[in-house]
Amino acid sequence: MNRRHWLKSLVYFTAGTAAGASSLAQAASGTAKPIVLYCDLAVDPAREQEMLDAYHNHFKPIAQKHRGYIDLKMLKLRQVIQGGPAPAKTINYRFQLTYESEELRQKWIASADHAKYWPMIENTVADKGYLVLLTDAV
Repeated sequence: MNRRHWLKSLVYFTAGTAAGASSLAQAASGTAKPIVLYCDLAVDPAREQEMLDAYHNHFKPIAQKHRGYIDLKMLKLRQVIQGGPAPAKTINYRFQLTYESEELRQKWIASADHAKYWPMIENTVADKGYLVLLTDAV
């Protein structure tokens, strides 16, 4: 067994989760680059804790179980340091989802799990016309 094959095998055995192992295998082979989706959200301040509970206790745990999942973050906007235009003053969160491919993300959003749990977050947003950006890793 050569060294490179041994290292790849080690990655598979130590990844910890199926999603992590799959992502690391793709990264090691260089065959695919993930997509990252961003949503800039104006969460109603009176419903902020409700949104965070839904994200941490419902949405993220089920999202992690779907094929293609790599990472998911809910980020609270602190300040704009440089450049512009700045997001609207009501924008207080950025949702960041990383998936192995857009095709697998589409399967996730078409799932019954997504239909059940995304509204728990979206219903706390004051403006449903939020900005959604789909990006490719390069």
